[in-house]
Amino acid sequence: MTLKDEFKYLVGGYYGVMEMDEYDLKVYVMKDIENYIRAFIAENPISDYDYVKEAEKIKDTMSLKTKLQDCLLVLYKINAPMELVFMVKKRIKEMSK
Repeated sequence: MTLKDEFKYLVGGYYGVMEMDEYDLKVYVMKDIENYIRAFIAENPISDYDYVKEAEKIKDTMSLKTKLQDCLLVLYKINAPMELVFMVKKRIKEMSK
């Protein structure tokens, strides 16, 4: 997996959490993911890569199901509450019906 791919799934996961309106504490998880992304960028700078433009592209073009799947990967990385993980899994399962 390239650094660009990893950045894409981190951002996709961020926007996946954003879609979880039924989870009351999502703003705290989103802040944790944002900090994780900032640390990732600081540790793995990619020259000639517009992070903001790519994040907007991901927000606008990535499907909700993909965002939620990326969200699961990110939630495990940041040790997010299992309650949110179960909610995301349930929503993905409902979308797959």
